[in-house]
Amino acid sequence: MRYVSLESKKDELLLAARVLMMILFVLFGWQKLTGFSGTVAYMASTGNPAPELAAVIAVAVELVGGLLIAAGFYTRPLALVFAAYTLATALIGHRYWALQGMEQYMAMINFYKNVSIIGGLLLLALSGPGRYSVDRK
Repeated sequence: MRYVSLESKKDELLLAARVLMMILFVLFGWQKLTGFSGTVAYMASTGNPAPELAAVIAVAVELVGGLLIAAGFYTRPLALVFAAYTLATALIGHRYWALQGMEQYMAMINFYKNVSIIGGLLLLALSGPGRYSVDRK
């Protein structure tokens, strides 16, 4: 009974959650696209054997996929793809266990932020996009 008012706003909250969660991906996907040579250089610095391909994948997932989830298009499967992508970026880009000092601390923060984002993505995959979405049917 105490959550009736929250339940009555479920679709609005799911829309807000989708958009707010994807702001991060869309903004950084856009930055990766507009600074593509820097993105490729970063991918190479992580030891990626195909940095150009990795940069294209990052832009496609973050920018295009982020816009699709925000719109609520193929939300459940894309949320699972994003969860796997976010785990991979945590393991590749935030290897805090291999660092020391302040670098280790900053990488650890970003690693566990990714873990938390994965939790939100799994909830989105479970709950679906809500009524205000392309998937609503």
